[in-house]
Amino acid sequence: MTETDREVERILESYEQYADTVRFDTECAPNKEIVIEIIGEMRRVLFPGYFDEKKVRKEYCRYILGNRIEFIQYNLKKQVAKALCGECGCCEENVEKRAEEIVREFIHRIPKMREYLATDVQAIYDGDPAASSTEEIIFSYPGLFAVTVYRIAHELVLLGVPLIPRIMTEYAHSETGIDIHPEAKIGKYFCIDHGTGIVIGSSTEIGDYVKIYQGVTLGAVSTRHGQELHGVKRHPTIGNNVTIYSNATILGGETVIGDNVTIGGNAFITKSVSESTKVSIKSPEMDFVNGKGWER
Repeated sequence: MTETDREVERILESYEQYADTVRFDTECAPNKEIVIEIIGEMRRVLFPGYFDEKKVRKEYCRYILGNRIEFIQYNLKKQVAKALCGECGCCEENVEKRAEEIVREFIHRIPKMREYLATDVQAIYDGDPAASSTEEIIFSYPGLFAVTVYRIAHELVLLGVPLIPRIMTEYAHSETGIDIHPEAKIGKYFCIDHGTGIVIGSSTEIGDYVKIYQGVTLGAVSTRHGQELHGVKRHPTIGNNVTIYSNATILGGETVIGDNVTIGGNAFITKSVSESTKVSIKSPEMDFVNGKGWER
């Protein structure tokens, strides 16, 4: 036996030892690369003309859109069927039928997704003086990209699709540094400014006209009990017309931030905040030595 053969045997033994980390002899595994392709086609449907390699002529829009919908239907149906099969082990006929129903309803919801995304684009434009146009936001803002993928994935969550929504939002997370769980509930006119380092947990609820800056965490108080907490509301509820500045942390399923609240930067909150309140940490005191300021 060569040295390579010995190493192969050792690795094969580790496959046996840690069986949960391998996937052999199964068709029930969604293809991540195809899921990412579906996201790309969905973005072209949601924002036609923005992400195409060539100019899209309006008179050809019906034809182009039809082809894209067919691509999404065919590929998403196959991936949803695989995800459903992996979760429940249903017979192939039942899985295919259920996947077809899900994808049909998903396509039906595209105008609703566009409605919500139009409000998100407007909220970002209204809230960011550095934005020269809504086109700039759609083309280039990572916050809108992350929210777009979330809006797609969230509809799949509502339709009972396992695994695929999380693949989608974790892809957006890897591309933008913005982590939005697909099960979170987010209202209209949602504005992410800058965005890097934002975390929005699975049971978070966010109202309308909410603006969040970079580094904000909407998280859980503790995850020490792990899977025992699955399905429990562990993340905060954010009301309408709320602004949360950079690096603020809001934790806990019983924590409710009321309407018209402003949360200052670096605040750490684990209790509810009444409506129309401003929350901020105390400004650091400064000592001046030789004309230079030092925090104390």
